[in-house]
Amino acid sequence: MTASSSLDNVRAQYEALPYPARDPRDEAIRLITGTPSHILEINHYLFAGRLNFIRPFRALVAGGGTGDACIMLAQQLVDRRCPGEVVYLDLSTASRQICEARAKARGLRNIQFLTGSLLDLPTMNIGQFDYIDCTGVLHHLPDPAAGMQALASVLHPEGGMGVMLYGEYGRSGVYPLQQMLQTLAPLSMAIEDRLAMAKRLIRFLPTTNLFRRNPYLNDHVTGGDAGLYDLLLHSCDRAFTVPQIGQMAASSGLRVVAFLEPVRYEPSTYMSDPVIARQTSSLPLLDRAAFAERLAGNLRTHVFYATRAGFDTVARPEDTSAIPVLREMDAQKFAAGLQPGAPLVANLDGFPWRAQLPPLAPRIISQIDGRRTVAEIYTSLGSQGGLPQWEDFYTQFEDLYVKLNGVNHLLLRFRT
Repeated sequence: MTASSSLDNVRAQYEALPYPARDPRDEAIRLITGTPSHILEINHYLFAGRLNFIRPFRALVAGGGTGDACIMLAQQLVDRRCPGEVVYLDLSTASRQICEARAKARGLRNIQFLTGSLLDLPTMNIGQFDYIDCTGVLHHLPDPAAGMQALASVLHPEGGMGVMLYGEYGRSGVYPLQQMLQTLAPLSMAIEDRLAMAKRLIRFLPTTNLFRRNPYLNDHVTGGDAGLYDLLLHSCDRAFTVPQIGQMAASSGLRVVAFLEPVRYEPSTYMSDPVIARQTSSLPLLDRAAFAERLAGNLRTHVFYATRAGFDTVARPEDTSAIPVLREMDAQKFAAGLQPGAPLVANLDGFPWRAQLPPLAPRIISQIDGRRTVAEIYTSLGSQGGLPQWEDFYTQFEDLYVKLNGVNHLLLRFRT
């Protein structure tokens, strides 16, 4: 199959079955937020928390689909009164129409809509971008590395990307089933007949089948026909390991600066043996992440942020002028829900993660309003009495930051 015919098949799929399904009327009741491309994450991971929203900001959503990342980012820029522009690019006109309708429902006027392939970016003459989102797209290209290079060609030298790719180990069972369906339901069949055959095959899978034994593959259930087709009948689909991601980024002059959520990519998350945990803790980011994905075995997707090689862009808590910000959480409710001595608990796709928070955690969290710096939080708490010395406070804040940032709850910004 040629690259051109491969893209034609992908285009045809999303014209018939835009994915994920979205109703523009829902914009009146909620904004869908996610990862990557949340503005707090972009600032934290790619601009060291120092993004100046008074200045123009250009973002590209390459493979925008039905618009989740595009609408989220455009709305967040408007909310900050940033003179920004989001450029939407996708092969599918049906998907584009849904995103346009969502933007209209919100009254968003900071989006430019384009129809086309991201592979054509080097010749499209649309300028450079401070940020590029590419979610769930590169793994559907005949040459993902060429896609990454095309994206890098329009990235501002000091800009960065947020990318989502399928993870190899967590999708166990998907690709044998895809191969069976290539025999039972070839591309020459009508879409509705291919879907019917896939549903029939799933219904009669033996209990030993890898797909049936993987309880975390649910797009075919939650995503309707479009989700089922995307998961099992896609004409061009591959998955990646962490080392492959690192190599593809490097081939485009990029460097991965963070995987999300960070705790999923730390071997110590899954390893109770202190000797092994200590030995792996000193490994570089990509090596730790590669070890963790093999250890966990359940990472279905990889979300990561990348910048030009040589740039260290992640915000750090060492500076007392850092401003902690909670991502999509109410500080007072969060603090009130923390029971003394009880751990913070998260379900990492079947792995029960627990973290013991420091004693000051509820008091610190209650002071996080997105405006106070770490130093100002200490001063504010001090006025209430019963606060330890600065060194003890900061040690507890840093411990809290590491654990909450690990599950993507807490990020940092600075005044600009």
